[in-house]
Amino acid sequence: MIKMTIIGSSSMDLVVTASKRPNKGETILGESFKTVPGGKGANQAVAAARLGAEVYMVGCVGDDELGEQIVNNFTSNGIFTTYVKPVTHSGTGTAHITLADGDNSIIVVKGANNYVTPDLVEKSLDVIRESDIVLIQQEIPEETVEYVTEICFANDVPLLLNPAPARPISKTVIEKATYITPNEGEASVLFKNKDIHEALKWFPNKLLVTEGKNGVRYYDGENEILVPAYPVDAVDTTGAGDTFNAAFAVAVAEGKSIEDSIRFANRAASLSVTKFGAQGGMPTREEVEGNL
Repeated sequence: MIKMTIIGSSSMDLVVTASKRPNKGETILGESFKTVPGGKGANQAVAAARLGAEVYMVGCVGDDELGEQIVNNFTSNGIFTTYVKPVTHSGTGTAHITLADGDNSIIVVKGANNYVTPDLVEKSLDVIRESDIVLIQQEIPEETVEYVTEICFANDVPLLLNPAPARPISKTVIEKATYITPNEGEASVLFKNKDIHEALKWFPNKLLVTEGKNGVRYYDGENEILVPAYPVDAVDTTGAGDTFNAAFAVAVAEGKSIEDSIRFANRAASLSVTKFGAQGGMPTREEVEGNL
């Protein structure tokens, strides 16, 4: 069993299902409403735990009912919550999700996730140094991403940076992260005015660009490779990217090649979209390996 630390956001997803998205100024009737645990960090933690990793979550929730529900959800999924801090000066983060036409639109209110600071991370340095891999995303302060990158680089701990939501990141972070996994839109922000095929060649076996139903593209040092996705009938795509990132991290930390790790992660992500909720469809190890 690999040991993984995930530093990132935890939120409650408020999910509306509708036949279409409203136009500006328009009111429509929705079909259903549900509240489910989410947040990119929390989603990745749950996905990794279901795939057999020993997972330590580092993050913040509000000192409120939603925060309590999130921590209980971590515990029920076997995730260690020693470094999940309730804060009294901010509510738990929320994500407001509209599902329509087989895809999602999301507005994130960061809330307590703004307090996932370098000082908070410092309290978890021992578990970071002992980890086989660390995952981080960008629903937390930029300074924290930079701090974690430096800590992992200094201690020779592999770091996977999922640069979502998109924002520019420093050249130092790009160079010191072990893996970077933007989707196409995020890649255009990271490498503004640069051809993505050229960017892949700059960062062989580091930059993995996810292209949704088309698959994942990377450069192996000699050739550009597109690892195809597995076709499925999608019910809810929320959390598919988080499932991919967690599954790739698990596989590569176990010693699989990059291509085999992507293939494993693609299958996990494809299974995740066949059920409702960011975490609802996240598969177990047996489900993924039984469908490869």
